[in-house]
Amino acid sequence: MTATIVVEGVEIPEFLIAEEVQHHPSSNPLEARTAAGKALAVRALLLHRADELGLVAQPLTDEDGREETMEEALIRATLDAEVEIDPPGEAECRRVYEAQRSRFSTPVLTEAAHILVEPKRDDAEGWETARQAAQGALDQLLRKPALFAQLAKSLSDCPSGAVGGSLGQLGPGDVVGEVERALAGLQPGEILAKPVRSRFGWHVLKLERRIEGKVLPFDYVEDKIRLHLESRAWTAAATRYVAELAERARAQGVAFSLTRDGRFAEGAPSLGQMLSDDASADRLEAWMDATDPALAGRVRAAAAAEDLQLATFVRRAVRHFVDHADDEKWTQLISATQGADDPAVAAMTSLLKAKLTPQTPHAHTYTVIKRR
Repeated sequence: MTATIVVEGVEIPEFLIAEEVQHHPSSNPLEARTAAGKALAVRALLLHRADELGLVAQPLTDEDGREETMEEALIRATLDAEVEIDPPGEAECRRVYEAQRSRFSTPVLTEAAHILVEPKRDDAEGWETARQAAQGALDQLLRKPALFAQLAKSLSDCPSGAVGGSLGQLGPGDVVGEVERALAGLQPGEILAKPVRSRFGWHVLKLERRIEGKVLPFDYVEDKIRLHLESRAWTAAATRYVAELAERARAQGVAFSLTRDGRFAEGAPSLGQMLSDDASADRLEAWMDATDPALAGRVRAAAAAEDLQLATFVRRAVRHFVDHADDEKWTQLISATQGADDPAVAAMTSLLKAKLTPQTPHAHTYTVIKRR
């Protein structure tokens, strides 16, 4: 028997989720499983749509020499064929520019110097000795700031010591975070009043100059804004498109299973198709009479209360389920069909039981079913 679960209207074998989950690292195992299941479902839906469209795609190679798989090429071709967006115009780009001008500025630059004292041993005593040496240099500088370059040449363990400790012009990310944050709090010409520790050692810091960022002209950033808006719009459109494919899968009735390569099993009937088969509804009454007379009586009573023939009542219940059931309910329904000689009738029986049973509040469950 193979465990299975429904995700995005697609029934996925548990072994595929177990293989896929390694590509979705997370500190939360449930989140990783959910991401793996969604990725498999989306892939299957897009590949199935590619088959429906009769698409043929040639794998592309990226700038790093990595070639697409045939499945990746088909997915790309499907999205290219069916996802369309309206490119943003100049007016829309300009609105973004005016609303977020600070995003389109040159970075703040700083000119700074430091004296680095490395610990001679990587233990508490070594780090403390280095700190005391850095503090000693800082004490001298607080009395005579003009000594900075001289002390850097004689004390610093950084190659910058040869040029008086100068680090040159620094942009965001050019130095370790501890040093960058400390420099951000200084005024030009100021020496920080205490040494700063990083993984390299203890730093005595001086800010020489700060060059504030300038807002870039619109013409300079228009293409960048347009590309960002197009990417965001395309992502939103692709997400809606996949959601529509999933809704269609649910409306048609969940596919019975995926093959090992993650595609819909060829020729496999969907549970929705089986449920919508009028012959199945016609067989149901005899089935219930033979297997669950009490349920048969309740269904007849419910049908009579709505002045409907039993088969019509059942078909309406089935249609309502197919139109409104979420993935969890589909998973539970498929579970009810396991081992049944007539899966469609077994599924109808299960959903009628659920329909006629008073619902009580309960915690959400996460169902995994097994199949022969």
